[in-house]
Amino acid sequence: MTALLTLTVLVLVAIAIWQMTKIFELSQLKTEHTEVATDNDNKNNGYLMFGFLVFIYGITIFSFAKYTKMLLPEAASEHGGEYDQLMWVSFAIIFFVQFITQALLHYFAYKYRGEKGKKALFFADNDRLEFIWTIIPVIVLAGLILWGLYTWSNIMDVNDEDDPIIIELYAQQFNWTARYAGNDNVLGDASVRLIDIDKANVLGLDESDPNGEDDVIVKELHLPVGRKVNFKMRSQDVLHSAYMPHFRAQMNCVPGMITQFSFTPTITTEEMRLNPDVVDKVKRTNAIRAENAQEPWEFDYVLLCNKICGTSHYNMQMRIVVETEEEFNNWMAEQTTFKASMAPAE
Repeated sequence: MTALLTLTVLVLVAIAIWQMTKIFELSQLKTEHTEVATDNDNKNNGYLMFGFLVFIYGITIFSFAKYTKMLLPEAASEHGGEYDQLMWVSFAIIFFVQFITQALLHYFAYKYRGEKGKKALFFADNDRLEFIWTIIPVIVLAGLILWGLYTWSNIMDVNDEDDPIIIELYAQQFNWTARYAGNDNVLGDASVRLIDIDKANVLGLDESDPNGEDDVIVKELHLPVGRKVNFKMRSQDVLHSAYMPHFRAQMNCVPGMITQFSFTPTITTEEMRLNPDVVDKVKRTNAIRAENAQEPWEFDYVLLCNKICGTSHYNMQMRIVVETEEEFNNWMAEQTTFKASMAPAE
């Protein structure tokens, strides 16, 4: 509310200043008024273009210096390094081109400003220039696209090599549920039509399918470091998106179909908590939380929904724990299988 009032006051002040300026102009009866720009007007506009150029570069440098600390830490998946490299190369090219084109644009706006008695030189066409400014973007973009396609193909190569763990991520408004394939590493059949709330069969598993008997259903995702994971994703209601930013992983969860994504975690949760970028972020976050009398925050990997799926979309998340193989096996041994959860209480 305070921000809205402040903005309203600033707008009203700006309007008042503008009206006072118009009154001052009207009061100058001897001043010559013309809609035709003079040489002095054009020169001033040229200087303003240079000033705006300085502003663009200044705000860009300021943003990098001020907000780079907000970026994600190093990627915690095997494919994440190549993903980040492609992004930073794209950024470098974009800013390089932007630096040159903006400088030329504002320089030409000043150099070729309107002057009395000066006539602009007109070129109907210039084959050499047109070739240069066409072929260079074609080569650069083709290289980025081919690199991107190659990277995408590697990331989306979901297969059963390297003995992956099979995990289902089940999305519904507004929470996530994970299902592990169990000892046989094969998920049992499931359908939304088989959901039975009374029997706590919340994912609609087929109770007659033996592959589903050892499946494990949990509300916290645990992954062993260095072990490939194949995710199979379903949605119960609307379009969701399974987004795991620290692993550079995202895939839509579409009602009526199964989508897939695969990656190999490379950094445990405990190791990532020691990362200097993460340590700094935790320190800054907890300083803010302390000012608001909130409990201290500890870093965790997280699964988010990256589609605006409804009113509580912001709260649709699940904690991810990356741990050693031994810790993962111990955790799995403590979980209840689907068959055991369906057994009648004695």
